Amino acid sequence: MGQRGIKLSHNLLRLPYWYGVLVITAALMTGGVSPAFAVGEVTDHEEISQAKDVFYDYGAKEDATGEDVEDVGDPLEPMNRVFFDMNEFLQDYLLRPVTKVYVYLPAPIRTAFGNALDNLRSPAVLANDLMQGEGGRALDTIGRLAVNSTAGVGGLFDVADYLGMEKHEEDFGQTLGTWGVGEGFYLVLPLFGPSSPRDAFGKLGVDTFLLDPVGMWLNNSDHDEGTGARIGLTALDEYSGVMDELEQVKKTSIDYYAAIRSMYRQKRKSEIENGNPDELPPIPDLKFSQELKDGVDNDPAFAANDFSEDPDGQ
Repeated sequence: MGQRGIKLSHNLLRLPYWYGVLVITAALMTGGVSPAFAVGEVTDHEEISQAKDVFYDYGAKEDATGEDVEDVGDPLEPMNRVFFDMNEFLQDYLLRPVTKVYVYLPAPIRTAFGNALDNLRSPAVLANDLMQGEGGRALDTIGRLAVNSTAGVGGLFDVADYLGMEKHEEDFGQTLGTWGVGEGFYLVLPLFGPSSPRDAFGKLGVDTFLLDPVGMWLNNSDHDEGTGARIGLTALDEYSGVMDELEQVKKTSIDYYAAIRSMYRQKRKSEIENGNPDELPPIPDLKFSQELKDGVDNDPAFAANDFSEDPDGQ
């Protein structure tokens, strides 16, 4: 095997080994994934407009009256809760303290960091635009990459936005969703948080190792420090934008785990359908990775709370 083959094998072996373990465990625990999961048909309702419906359809154990509801979307809930608690511990004692220091940086500097990170992901976004047949969005991505990489000084400034080329996010998990692939079941991944077999394969597998030229170069040239810096800065950038909102959700939730599960699914559903990013729940992707708006106040995972208020309660 040549050096390129050895390098490719080395990189493939660096895929998260626990992803395969989780899928196998799920199959053993559930007797295999039902056909309904395979096509994403977990409910008879094709259109879900309220968070309460999303929560019920995807695995709430009890409804508001305390009666049992079939748990069809979270067969690994006991294990997921263990990983969820572990992630919360790391978030509380590592990510949140560092982020609180990070937010003291002047806003223009933090914005520039975020713009540069978004620009680095543009090739993966473009590839997924094309695979989804979204020609107009693909042209926007090409334009943004060209303009921001030049006039925007390597992506530090989002000049393209001023020219009417709006930013959007795409990943291979979304691409699979547009092709009709269901999420499978809910997963909480160590460090990476809420996910599913479809999204973990798409984001952590295909996007990272096949569609991200910068990430591929960093891996192939053994620049682990560059990879670590990129992941860390992305985590800070993502989390700093939703830290306060997530803390509010945590304080007002009856079951924070169930609330995050419901919000994650709403977020992914909206992303796959190319919904308005401003209406997405505040779940950081921590890419390797927007505001909580309408539709969650009736969710049984949440305590009574008016999320239409601004942070000052106005």
